[in-house]
Amino acid sequence: MTQLGAVFRPQLPPERLRDIARLAEDSGLEQLWLWEDCFREGGVSTAAAALAWSERVRIGVGLLPVPLRNVAITAMEVASLHRMFPGRAIVGVGHGVQDWMGQVGARVESPVTLLREYLDALRALLRGERVSVEGRYVRLDDVALDWPPTGAVPVFAGATGPRSLRLAGEAADGTILTAGTPADGVRRARRLVDEGRESAGRTDPHQVVVYLLAATGVDAAARLRAELADEGLADVPDLGVAGDAGAVAKAVERLAEAGADTVILQPTGDEPDPEGFVRFVAEEVRPLVS
Repeated sequence: MTQLGAVFRPQLPPERLRDIARLAEDSGLEQLWLWEDCFREGGVSTAAAALAWSERVRIGVGLLPVPLRNVAITAMEVASLHRMFPGRAIVGVGHGVQDWMGQVGARVESPVTLLREYLDALRALLRGERVSVEGRYVRLDDVALDWPPTGAVPVFAGATGPRSLRLAGEAADGTILTAGTPADGVRRARRLVDEGRESAGRTDPHQVVVYLLAATGVDAAARLRAELADEGLADVPDLGVAGDAGAVAKAVERLAEAGADTVILQPTGDEPDPEGFVRFVAEEVRPLVS
């Protein structure tokens, strides 16, 4: 069965998260995802709060920009989340928006090299290993977690370009695709991820998570068009969906057929009723998605 979720967008103030996390829990939503967008809300702090305010719903962070975070800090925080809330946190890492990384003096010459080194070190630390590495960007000297996770922790990588997608297949346990990815893009991404997995000799499961920009209500089509235009995606065919639960469910199914394991419905930035959107996903769309 395709996993389904929704995004709490960081255009909302963080004090709105508690009510939405509780609504996601009470409505039976499977996953609630958060973003660490500069310069709005921290991904780990909001994830910890959402996990504490709920008991069942899984909380995703998609994603933590690796130039901003020392890999040891990320490992410590992810391990803590999984020990406090076993199996409920889903954490992705990625390049980050390069303009934002430049604003804070963290932009690197080779984002792909950094992400490769980071994924290798992060996954090793979360396995409880003692790590020493002297990479181009990641440097650790005899580092091990005192409190590693008690079980396996999948690490997801956000990826868009061919090199990053192959790298996600090689070095991550799952891939996160943006809402700028139509069904054909998911198929292409799956192929590239599988190429990376084959080159690394990996046969373990690899989950693909895709965001789907969605709008419902009387002005849904106009809001969707406006957001796609703002993102420079107005000319991409078959991107996003506006309409009732049936229309949204069909769009989810198209992505699932293309290779998505999980589809996360992303409201527009000007969604007038974020709580209603979560309820719509859980109570109206979920029953229509197999």
